[in-house]
Amino acid sequence: MKPEEIQFGDWARIFMGENPPAFFIEALLRIAIIYIILMVSMRIMGKRMGSLLTRNEMIALVCLAAANGVALQSPERGILPVIIIAVVIIGFQKYIAWRAMKSTKFESLVLDDVDLLVKDGYLQLDKMEQTRLTRERLMAEFRHNGINNVGRVQRAYLEANGKFSILQYPDEKIGLSTLPNWDKDFHESLPKAPGNYACRSCGNIVKGAKPTHECDRCHLQDWEEAVIT
Repeated sequence: MKPEEIQFGDWARIFMGENPPAFFIEALLRIAIIYIILMVSMRIMGKRMGSLLTRNEMIALVCLAAANGVALQSPERGILPVIIIAVVIIGFQKYIAWRAMKSTKFESLVLDDVDLLVKDGYLQLDKMEQTRLTRERLMAEFRHNGINNVGRVQRAYLEANGKFSILQYPDEKIGLSTLPNWDKDFHESLPKAPGNYACRSCGNIVKGAKPTHECDRCHLQDWEEAVIT
């Protein structure tokens, strides 16, 4: 379309574009066929497509959506290419699932692996940096699970699909509070562990007077009184 052909107030062009009126009737048939293609494709690719997706499954879903959009909007584009693209994507996904079942190395390479974020109440900062996960995002996940003390966390994993798995100690533990620093009133209401201080960076616990030295684990100097829950 030439620039001089674009005029504000041309409501027929704005709402209908340059498509002939007959195309809107045809679009109903296209939508029905493409909907069936998507439904069958998702069904064949398995129940995982209805839950949290891995990166590969997300890529497959985006590719299907991109292929279908063109056929819905342009009368010059047929539906057969959409069917071919869907078959290729489904076949590729099935192959990846089959290879992943045969080889754990291939599964880790293509679908990613589980990362350990917390071990025995201590934040694994190297893994958090590797997965580009912020400390506040992890603390928010703990608060969402009713955990107000990092020391209660025996293990915290970041699964390949981006979901968190958290295992807790059954008894009381001393550790770093998961509350935000600005919520001082709530923080003061938590039971403290006198003579124990937690590193705000990694959750390392030291006993005695408030430290004036760097943390042995993360080499930062930022301490607060530990809590016990």
